Amino acid sequence: MKRERLDKVLVARGLAESREKAQALIMAGEVFVEGRRVDKAGTRVPLTARIEIRGRGLPYVSRGGLKLEGALKAFGLSVTDLVCADFGASTGGFTDCLLQHGAARVYALDVGRGQLHERLRRDPRVVAREGVNVRYLKPEDLPEKVDLVTIDVSFISLKKVLPAAREILKPGGWILALIKPQFEVGPREVGRGGVVRDPAKHRRVIEEIRRFGEEELGLRALGVAESPLPGPAGNREFFILFRKSPLQGEQRLLFCPEKPEEEVGGEDRV
Repeated sequence: MKRERLDKVLVARGLAESREKAQALIMAGEVFVEGRRVDKAGTRVPLTARIEIRGRGLPYVSRGGLKLEGALKAFGLSVTDLVCADFGASTGGFTDCLLQHGAARVYALDVGRGQLHERLRRDPRVVAREGVNVRYLKPEDLPEKVDLVTIDVSFISLKKVLPAAREILKPGGWILALIKPQFEVGPREVGRGGVVRDPAKHRRVIEEIRRFGEEELGLRALGVAESPLPGPAGNREFFILFRKSPLQGEQRLLFCPEKPEEEVGGEDRV
């Protein structure tokens, strides 16, 4: 009996728009094959197998939206009526999440071209800026400063793009950045398959990013929460929330990658 990867079968049957979306559905535990949940995209299933999607399905154009949704919930951060910039927009998962949570406008920036989902291109609240290396972005490159910058970049350290994010922020604005340890540690520290497995390295990377934001850029780090979904290769990823010119008395959330759900409330709960 001929078999194929489950993610490919979902796309072939029209149950998912792309393999990325298929993988997100599978990892979310919403795909059932012959009545049994399958949570590995590479599982080979018979081409004639009965496959069901149970649950709400993927609500965003990519699984990145689920990651950002988890971070917004973890930090209690409302984006309603905010003007946002999405660094490394790609297909637009973060952008889509921001819009669905009430953002007034999103500048979707990416060094690539032709990646942003067509639905988002047609949305009047989205300003697509393609072929833009956000590392070199200047305030005059946008018509206005923004309330929030989200960052999801690969093959480059956050230290290279955080300065540009800070410069386009309004006073009191936030930066919500996804820390990918595999792009922060040296190449010799990345394990088989491009995965950083050592929790000590995760903690070190988070602390380095926090210190860079606070000591080099004058930002205030408010907290860290682990992404609800891992990276494509299984890497653990972490969101860090910074604020520019925080309010007096504003407190941090607890830095605890192992237990990101534990928080310490502040006076200006975001």
